[in-house]
Amino acid sequence: MHRFSLVATGGTFDCIHQGHLNLLSESFRIGQKVIIGLTSDQFVKKYKVNIDIKHDYSRRLENLNKAISINFANRNYEIVRLDDEFGPILTSNDIEAIVVSEDTFEKISEVNKIRCIKNFKPLKISVIRMVNSSDGKPLSSTRIRKGEIDEYGNILYD
Repeated sequence: MHRFSLVATGGTFDCIHQGHLNLLSESFRIGQKVIIGLTSDQFVKKYKVNIDIKHDYSRRLENLNKAISINFANRNYEIVRLDDEFGPILTSNDIEAIVVSEDTFEKISEVNKIRCIKNFKPLKISVIRMVNSSDGKPLSSTRIRKGEIDEYGNILYD
């Protein structure tokens, strides 16, 4: 049973891995419809300066849609382009909850303060745990791009 009509989540989704799938799984579990913010190439250039993203926006969008169709068929979702950190969570009072990972949790309390100033309902927050790779360190797109691990968290070199 879905707890919320509309849930938001987001990310860059460069190298889709189990952490991303957990984020999406929780979003679909609690939301009747999910808005997924996908960072634009301009966002990546502005906010992720030290990160060498592997795929451009159109490829990341294609890969995200494919991952959703394989893992979460027949789910109600919309992917929106993020040109800033917060996207629709600061402009839509219809969004009731957000799903974030442990490393982005702190930003959401800031969001709820802004939403209250705008007379929007604060978002309910669902925090998912980071997924660790086989070496116990967090699974991340950065580590995948560096060739340290694969998308399942298996170590590729020592």
